[in-house]
Amino acid sequence: SHFVACMTAILHQMGDQHYSFYIETFQSSSELVDFLMETFIMFKDLIGKNVYPSDWMAMSMVQNRVFLRAINKFAEIMNQKFLEHTNFEFQLWNNYFHLAVAFITQDSLQLEQFSHAKYNKILNKYGDMRRLIGFSIRDMWYKLGQNKICFIPGMVGPILEMTLIPEAELRKATIPIFFDMMLCEYQKSGDFKKFENEIILKLDHEVEGGRGDEQYMQLLESILMECAAEHLTIAKSVANFVNLVKGLLEKLLDYRGVMTDESKDNRMSCTVNLLNFYKDNNREEMYIRYLYKLRDLHLDCDNYTEAAYTLLLHTWLLKWSDEQCASQVMQTGQQHPQTHRQLKETLYEIIIGYFDKGKMWEEAISLCKELAEQYEMEIFDYELLSQNLVQQAKFYENIMKILRPKPDYFAVGYYGQGFPTFLRNKVFIYRGKEYERREDFQMQLMSQFPNAEKMNTTSAPGDDVKNAPGQYIQCFTVQPVLDEHPRFKNKPVPDQIINFYKSNYVQRFHYSRPVRRGTVDPENEFASMWIERTSFVTAYKLPGILRWFEVVHMSQTTISPLENAIETMSTANEKILMMINQYQSDESLPINPLSMLLNGIVDPAVMGGFAKYEKAFFTEDYTRDHPEDQDKLSRLKDLIAWQGQLLPAGLKSRVTSTRLPSHIRTSHRVRSGEVPSTLPMLPAPGCRRQPDFEDRRVGRPRSMLRSYRQMSIISMASMNSDCSTPSKTTSESFDLELPPPRAQKAEPVEPISPPGSTLPEVKLRRSKKRAKRSSVVFADEKAAAESDLKRRRSPRKHEFMSDTNLSEHAAVPPRASVLSQMSFASQSMPIIPAFTLSVAAVPGTEDGSRSPRLSQTFLPFSDGDKHDKKTLKRKKVNQFFKTMV
Repeated sequence: SHFVACMTAILHQMGDQHYSFYIETFQSSSELVDFLMETFIMFKDLIGKNVYPSDWMAMSMVQNRVFLRAINKFAEIMNQKFLEHTNFEFQLWNNYFHLAVAFITQDSLQLEQFSHAKYNKILNKYGDMRRLIGFSIRDMWYKLGQNKICFIPGMVGPILEMTLIPEAELRKATIPIFFDMMLCEYQKSGDFKKFENEIILKLDHEVEGGRGDEQYMQLLESILMECAAEHLTIAKSVANFVNLVKGLLEKLLDYRGVMTDESKDNRMSCTVNLLNFYKDNNREEMYIRYLYKLRDLHLDCDNYTEAAYTLLLHTWLLKWSDEQCASQVMQTGQQHPQTHRQLKETLYEIIIGYFDKGKMWEEAISLCKELAEQYEMEIFDYELLSQNLVQQAKFYENIMKILRPKPDYFAVGYYGQGFPTFLRNKVFIYRGKEYERREDFQMQLMSQFPNAEKMNTTSAPGDDVKNAPGQYIQCFTVQPVLDEHPRFKNKPVPDQIINFYKSNYVQRFHYSRPVRRGTVDPENEFASMWIERTSFVTAYKLPGILRWFEVVHMSQTTISPLENAIETMSTANEKILMMINQYQSDESLPINPLSMLLNGIVDPAVMGGFAKYEKAFFTEDYTRDHPEDQDKLSRLKDLIAWQGQLLPAGLKSRVTSTRLPSHIRTSHRVRSGEVPSTLPMLPAPGCRRQPDFEDRRVGRPRSMLRSYRQMSIISMASMNSDCSTPSKTTSESFDLELPPPRAQKAEPVEPISPPGSTLPEVKLRRSKKRAKRSSVVFADEKAAAESDLKRRRSPRKHEFMSDTNLSEHAAVPPRASVLSQMSFASQSMPIIPAFTLSVAAVPGTEDGSRSPRLSQTFLPFSDGDKHDKKTLKRKKVNQFFKTMV
C-alpha cells in the first residue's frame, strides 16, 4: 500500500507539462504502446483489488481522482498517436475501454448505496466521477470511426454494464452508443445479430446480479426509438429489438424480485417465463441454464414429477448418436466431455427415478422402452436390456397394485394491480397434491399474499376489481375433462389404468354452477335447474414442468335441465358400473360404498331421484313445447332404463348377511317395477344398434361407459352389430327373465325363520363366499344345475377365448339375444360389456368354479329342458320373495 501511496502522490504532483515531457522520453511508438497498456492493466488491477481497507474512503477517493486525471491524459495521447487507420492499436483501445468501465462501475463510486450524509459529503468534495469518465468513454467511442466494428460484440457487455448504473444523466449520455453499434453492424452485414445475441446474454447476468430497473427499461426504449426515427432503413429492426429486450427485462426483473421471496411457486413461475423466452428466441445455453434452476426448485419441494418433466426438456436437445456434446448443452455438472448418447442415457436414468418417486409409472415405462430399443438394436448390451425389462415389469405391477389418489384441481385468479405482472389479472389451474383439500390449498395460497382479500364468488370480476390497487384472490375447485384415447376405445381397460388418465394429461377443465330460470316448481327442482358451465383451457397439459399453468382460453355455455339430467344419469351409471367391476375383481372390498350408492339411487332422500324426471320431461306438455328435444328424451329414457338393469346386477355382485334387509328392500323396489310409468324397466326386442355417446355435452367419451374389465363373448359380438341383424347364431343368445307383475299371486310363502335359524340362502351364501363367487345363488337351484354344469363345463380360458361352448346346440329354437332385448327404444342404448345381465336364477351358473365375472358361461336350454326351466323359475321367484311377508 505504501508503494501505491507514493505513486499516487507523484501522479498527483504532475501537471500537464510533466505528462508531455514524460511521453517524449519514449524512443518508439511500440515502447509507448507497451507503457500505456501496462499502465492501464495496473490501474485496473488496483481498482479491482484496492490495497486500502474499504472504510478508508478518503484514500480511495484521492486515488480515484488521481487515476481519472491520468486516464484522461493518456486518452489524449491515444487520440493523437494511435487512432489513424495505419497506426490504430486495437489492443490498446480495448484495454482503455475495459479500464474505463471498471473505473466507473467500482463499488466506491456507487454513491446511491451510501447514506445521505456520506453521499452529500463525497459529492461536494470530489463530485460524481462516474459522470466524467462516462462522458469520456462516449467521446472516445465516437472518435473510433470505421474502427468501431472491431469492438462489436466484444464491447457490448462493458458498455451495457456502464449504462445500467442508476444515474440518469450518465444513462442518457451512454445509451445512444447501443444504437451506434447496431447501425455500424447493420451497415457492415445487413443486420445486427451479433450485437443482439451479446446484449441478451449479458443482460441476463447483469440483471440477475442486481443491476437494472424499470426506469432503465423505459429510458432504453425511448432513446433507441428516437435514434431509429432518423434512420428509416433500420427503424423496423430496431423496433423489434426494443420489444425483445423490453420483454426480457420485464421477465428478468420479475425473476430478480422473487429470488429472495419465500414463495418458491413465484420463483418457479418466473423461471418458466424465462425458459419460454429463451426457447422462443433460440437461446440454447440460457435455456438449459434455467432448466436446471427450475429442476433444483422442484426437488426442494419434493415435486419429483415436475422435476422429471423439466429435465426431460434437456434430453430433447440431444440425439442418440456418438457425436460430442457442444459446450452449451453440457450444463449437468459433468466435468469430462460426453457424447450425446452418454449424456442422454444418464439423464434418462435420473428422470426415470424421478417419475418412479412421483408415481408416474406410465411415463417411466415410455422412457424404459426407448432405452430398451437402444440396448437391443443399437449398442447390443443385453445385460442392460435385461435390467431395463425387469424395471419395466416392476412399473407395470405398480400400476395395477399400488393406489394412486386422484389429485384435485383448483382454479386461482389473481385480480388487482397489487400483484406482480406475471400474476396480475390472470387465472391459473393448479394441480393439488395427494389428499390436498381446497381449504388447505387456499389457506396456503393466502399465506403467500397476507394482504390479499379472498373473493367469495366464482364469477369473473369486473374491471373495477381488476384495476383496483389492492389484491384479490379467487379460488374454487374445477373438474378435469378426460380426452378420448383412441387406443382405449371399445376395449376392456382396467380401472387402475383408466382412472389415471381421468386426472392426468388433462388440459381442459370445467366448472358448473346451477342457476334457476323460469318458474320454479318447489316440488320438482329438476324442471328449472339450468347449469352455467365455464370451460378452461390451460397453456400446457397437467402435470408438466409446473404444478400449475395459465389459462389461455375461457368459454361459457349453458346446459338445459334436460341435458343436465342426461349428464347426471350417465355419471351415475358409470359410477355403478365401475363399483360393480371393483367388487367382481376383489371380493374383499367393503360392501358399504356399493350399498350406499344403490340405496341412494333406488330410495333417494334428496331431490326425489329420477322419478322426478318423468314429471319434468316425460309429459305431453313438454313434448309439445320442445319438439327439438325428442332425441334427448329418448336418450334419457335409455339411460334410466339401463340403470334399472344395472341395479339388479349390482345387488347380485356382492350381498352379505349384514346387508340383507337393505338388499331385500332395494331388490324388491327394482324388481317390482317402481319406476316412472313411461319408462319400461325391461327392454323389448327391437333393433340392435351401437350406443351413441358422441354428444360432447355428456362430458364422457365412449370408452368411459364401457367396462374396464374383460368383455363377455356376447358383448364383444354385439358391439358393432347392425340394426336388426344378429351377428351371432341363435344358440349364443339367452333369455332375460321378466319380473312377475306385482299383482300376480305367488305360491304360499313360508314364514320367515327366527334369527337363530339358518336359511338355505344364508347357508349357500357362506359356501359361495368360500368359493369367491360374485352372483346370488339359491340353494334349491344348485342340485338341479350341478349335473348339467359338470357335463358342460370347460376351462375358463377356453370358455372366454372360443365359441365352442356356445355353438354346440345349433338346433335350439331362435331366441332374441339380450342385447336385442335391451335396445328397445332408440339407437343410443348403452352397452355394458363388463357383464351380461341375467337373473340370478338362470340354471347352471351357480357352480363353484364360476369366474367372478357375470355370465362368462352361457348355457342355452334345449326343448326338452323347457318344463324343468319353468319349474325352476317358479321355485326361484317364490324363494326370492319369501322374506317379503
